[in-house]
Amino acid sequence: MTESHFSISRRTTALCATALGLVCALVFSSAALAHNPKGAFAPFKYCPLGNSTVEECIVANTTSGEFTVGKKNVPITNTITLQGGTHENEETGALNFIGAEGAETLSKTSQNVPGGLSGLVNCKEISNWFERFACELVFENGLTGVSATTELAAPASSIGININNLASESGTALSLPVKVRLENPLLGSECYVGSNAKPIVLNLTTGKTSPPEPNKPISGKGGTLNILEGGSLIEITGNSLVNNSFAAPEAEGCGGIFSGLIDPIINSTMGLPAAAGHNTAILNGTLKQAGAGSVKASE
Repeated sequence: MTESHFSISRRTTALCATALGLVCALVFSSAALAHNPKGAFAPFKYCPLGNSTVEECIVANTTSGEFTVGKKNVPITNTITLQGGTHENEETGALNFIGAEGAETLSKTSQNVPGGLSGLVNCKEISNWFERFACELVFENGLTGVSATTELAAPASSIGININNLASESGTALSLPVKVRLENPLLGSECYVGSNAKPIVLNLTTGKTSPPEPNKPISGKGGTLNILEGGSLIEITGNSLVNNSFAAPEAEGCGGIFSGLIDPIINSTMGLPAAAGHNTAILNGTLKQAGAGSVKASE
């Protein structure tokens, strides 16, 4: 074997060893991040236990309610999950939210929009014959179902949560910056009400709201507190978080290349942008909180 062949072979062996090392590192890293809590702590599977600062694990399931933006009301019929962990800021006492590990922090759960596409776009409203023809060509072909999906519009660290306020039915219990995606094959993939730059900010309470007109005050509910597993797990059932004082921006990006035509129609139909006092969020469900140490110990 020549010296050059030996050199190439040695380099090849070194490269293979390096590649194998990287693969092993990725495998062991994934294994380290995988958590399998057992029993009553099983719902906290995606708690960010890989973050050493996490003190508490949180899972909140919204099972019913409604989301009204402008003139459009969307009932919540499919469970939306918010999950992650918290760390208390020693200086302020506030809870810092840490996103889920291995799953979405706020699940992208779609809800059916009543009335479908016909409830959002009426091509007959367009006076220009060419634009009306283009609208009918794109939207009046049978694909009428529309769903709405609420997504986080900022990092998980922007979520605010206060368990004491939730239980005492006073103040803001949960603060969420969100955007709502309207989904339909013909609306394209970027049809949103709200954005990362202009989020819909929901400051939800289990107490009583004080919205501007024309909305009237509504009340949430703290729910029933259950202390489980010797105090290491709490469960709050039957809670209702509400907010009807937030504003909603106009829809953008709807209809792909026809967005310049379709956005104004959807905004007119939905009454967007909608100032504070014209929108409502009601989230009913259950919240669970457990100490990170107890979750780890159950594995």
